[in-house]
Amino acid sequence: MKLRTCLRDPIPEIDQAARHLDAAVSAHLSGQFHLAGGLIWLADMPEIRVWTESLWGNNSPHVLLRSVPDSPVNLPKDQRVKVRMPTREEKESLHRRDGYHCRFCGIPVIRKETRERISKVYPDALPWGSRNIDQHAAFQAMWLQYDHLLPHARGGTNDLENIVITCAPCNFARMNHTLEEVGLIDPRTREPIKSTWDGLERFQ
Repeated sequence: MKLRTCLRDPIPEIDQAARHLDAAVSAHLSGQFHLAGGLIWLADMPEIRVWTESLWGNNSPHVLLRSVPDSPVNLPKDQRVKVRMPTREEKESLHRRDGYHCRFCGIPVIRKETRERISKVYPDALPWGSRNIDQHAAFQAMWLQYDHLLPHARGGTNDLENIVITCAPCNFARMNHTLEEVGLIDPRTREPIKSTWDGLERFQ
């Protein structure tokens, strides 16, 4: 199996949605609230939902598993390092290191807290229900995750060296498989993407 940088290349609609959302935040900050809501609504593209759903789940055609000799085993729960989310300070350190792009596929990502702030102001344009189908497609795909490179279930620790920022599809698609088992190149061998994308953090 040829090694890949990501499980599936992003589609152009994701960049289009990111431009809509960036413009929406700029419109909001300048008091153009109707325009901001319309741009957020435009970013909810069905093509993005199809891309996301093609990745996560047990039957994804893009997650190609291979046998890796001496691969770490799934540990019993009582033998695993206690999993925890990074602290606020650790998250800020990860944001400074990785920026706001998935370290695998490179798409722009947005923190849950930022999405919740925007949804509170624009609930009709940014729906976020309990089912995947009831969630805004772009915010769902661009949902920032703190991903353990060596999965927790396989002995991975909470050290920042073992955690990278990813999008939800890349994180959830890999599940508890190692990078080697899904044929992915370690993203730490590549420099993080540097861009003007701020994860919509300026939204207030």
